[in-house]
Amino acid sequence: MTRERLEQYQSNKAEIKELKYRLTHLGEDDSLIGNDVVHDYRRGYPVPHSIVGYDYSAKEKREKRYRDQIARLEAEQDNIEEWVFAIPDGKIRRIFQLYFLEGMTQERVGRKMHADQSWVSRKIEEFLNPHKNHKNT
Repeated sequence: MTRERLEQYQSNKAEIKELKYRLTHLGEDDSLIGNDVVHDYRRGYPVPHSIVGYDYSAKEKREKRYRDQIARLEAEQDNIEEWVFAIPDGKIRRIFQLYFLEGMTQERVGRKMHADQSWVSRKIEEFLNPHKNHKNT
């Protein structure tokens, strides 16, 4: 798991909420009203006529696109949550839950854990990059 994927959690959460709103309110505005031109041959030659109406195929395409994107984002959210909940160390797991999943600042996480912000930052870095923190002696 990378820091970038973990930091994407809050953005994904907001995007899922926005997509669900769009899906719920799809077609309430004029965005699915379309027009087309058809030719009337009753006089023996083509006479163009404009037709205005609701575009059901565009609605179905948007619904599918929104549902697919929601499913992809929710799957990514589930992967991140499973990874965080599988962290064996309780303190580290709680830091990751509060900071990455709940979106608290490191300072606020530190206050909840009775520590300072630098301790929280150090614990996150040590867990995500364990090989960088070993000193050669």
